[in-house]
Amino acid sequence: MLPFLSRIDIFPVKSLDGVAVSQATVLGSGALRGDRTYALFDAQNRFINAKRTAAIHRLRSAFSDDGEFITLAVDSDSSTVTFSLHQQRPDLETWLANYFQQPVTLQENHDLGFPDDTYAAGPTVISTATLQTVADWYSLTLDETRRRFRTNLEIDGVPAFWEDQLFSTDETPVCFTIGDVVLQGINPCQRCIVPTRDALTGSATKSFQKTFAQQRTATLPSWAPPQWFDHFYKLAVNTNIANQCGQSLRVGDSVSLL
Repeated sequence: MLPFLSRIDIFPVKSLDGVAVSQATVLGSGALRGDRTYALFDAQNRFINAKRTAAIHRLRSAFSDDGEFITLAVDSDSSTVTFSLHQQRPDLETWLANYFQQPVTLQENHDLGFPDDTYAAGPTVISTATLQTVADWYSLTLDETRRRFRTNLEIDGVPAFWEDQLFSTDETPVCFTIGDVVLQGINPCQRCIVPTRDALTGSATKSFQKTFAQQRTATLPSWAPPQWFDHFYKLAVNTNIANQCGQSLRVGDSVSLL
């Protein structure tokens, strides 16, 4: 089996649920259209996200095909509310403020979104085999592991940790193609507290980070540049996409190293 793009996930609102799509368009910034376009902020203009607010895990969200409407529920409750992200933004912010028990504003950025790594603002990349391997470490399902690590592009037809060859020993970008799009692998993604929690409830998994570091150390492939692993709580690859605004990534696209 040759490497191919098996899955694309975008996250319209930072820290809320993702959406699996069949294709995604590259923006001028290198980000994917619709990914982390919106983010929640508190009264001090700080992110309300899963790093700082575990309660956000309990929110379920779904989005209309045109991206205009968001439907929310708490703990998969049958009671849902739907808002227009533009026409009903004050009502949406009030609902969120009541849930979080603090003022909430929804901000948007259609050019870059709100990535964690603004230096490498392209889509994050991981292999299906990597996610399955990590799932097995904790007896998690593949879907739960996807939800915890929240990557954009999933590559199949490759072994676990294949993506660890997409960054170099000297910080020179590693170029690879997905379909007609050239991506630059920049660095391994440093993980935060988010993957340590159940993605649907926010409850912590005991010794998650310790187990992860032990297993990652034991399974680090020979092709992984060791200079990047000053610690082993890293997974997936941050990328850039330069000068390819309007190009599309599609599920099924072939993947090749350049």
